Amino acid sequence: MADARVIPLHPEDDGVGRAESDSPGRSAGGGRSAMSGTPGSARERPAAGESAAGESTAGDDGARDDGDGDHGDGGGEDAGEGTGGGPDWHETLADLTAFARRRLLGQYRVDEFGFDRELTERFFLPLLRTVYDNWFRVEAVGLHNVPRDSGALVVANHSGTLPWDALMTTVALHDHHPTGRQLRMLGADVVFGTPLVGALARKTGQTLACNPDAERLLRGGEIVGVWPEGFKGIGKPFRDRYKLQRFGRGGFVSAAMRSGVPIVPCSIVGAEEIYPKIGDIRPLARLLGLPYFPVTPFFPHLGPLGTVPLPSKWYIEFGEPIDTAEHGPEAAEDPMVVFNLSDQVRETIQETIYRLLAQRRTVFFG
Repeated sequence: MADARVIPLHPEDDGVGRAESDSPGRSAGGGRSAMSGTPGSARERPAAGESAAGESTAGDDGARDDGDGDHGDGGGEDAGEGTGGGPDWHETLADLTAFARRRLLGQYRVDEFGFDRELTERFFLPLLRTVYDNWFRVEAVGLHNVPRDSGALVVANHSGTLPWDALMTTVALHDHHPTGRQLRMLGADVVFGTPLVGALARKTGQTLACNPDAERLLRGGEIVGVWPEGFKGIGKPFRDRYKLQRFGRGGFVSAAMRSGVPIVPCSIVGAEEIYPKIGDIRPLARLLGLPYFPVTPFFPHLGPLGTVPLPSKWYIEFGEPIDTAEHGPEAAEDPMVVFNLSDQVRETIQETIYRLLAQRRTVFFG
């Protein structure tokens, strides 16, 4: 009997082994390239894509190892089309694995203010998007008034006891603006002085409300958001709803003038009703280091359940931009020019709020 000739089952074993050993390095490089691209490129995950491609190659080799080609094709159909969404699940798992690996190895980028774009777009924005679409059912108009690729200062009214209005404005600009702008919010000292909250604010793109930081962001082409009413606006009693409070000393105007960027008035209707503030426990607020401790129809006597916002119908309108470049940066030192421009922005927002309220039929259904 003649000797049988041995046919190797894995003619490409050496090549496959090398590809698998190199894959972690390529994944890390892919993560760095994804984060160094354009602002909108954080959604693309080259590392996950390469991992998925590697799995596909391994699957093809496995099909060649099986002597029955028809059986291999049938198995592919069972794993893909037959299960209805199997490839999507595997791709998601590979994507999350690559993300976790980059995080553990420290292979991700933050800007000079601590903003982590990848973390924001992957985890925080999806949570806010659910509230935006399904709870408050926000309608955003006038987004074309926000520049497509240059800096601008968005100035909005502040209300609602907790800053849901700032978060919803962020989602509106990111998801519905033609170029998907990221809003860089200016926050108060108490935000960054609160444990965990301050770190989270930095990670999601917020920075301290001061002119040097605001001007650096504006000159860098960012969309900066400011709520000049501050705690006077967000913490006002329900009886004063939709009545704008004083806009401070106009620091936001001087920042826009020095940076030569337009001011975009933003009017928000719907936030006043989510936590109707009917009282304030000031001794407790001082004890906790808070600007106020609100009492609403449901908080604090319902405990954590009272922190769930009421599902009012929201409207966010971005008005026509107000040019500041015509005044020149030197006009930022003129208090009369700053005051007049600040008052113009405030009146524009107030008039728009009254118009939106007149068009609204009910609080919860619009």
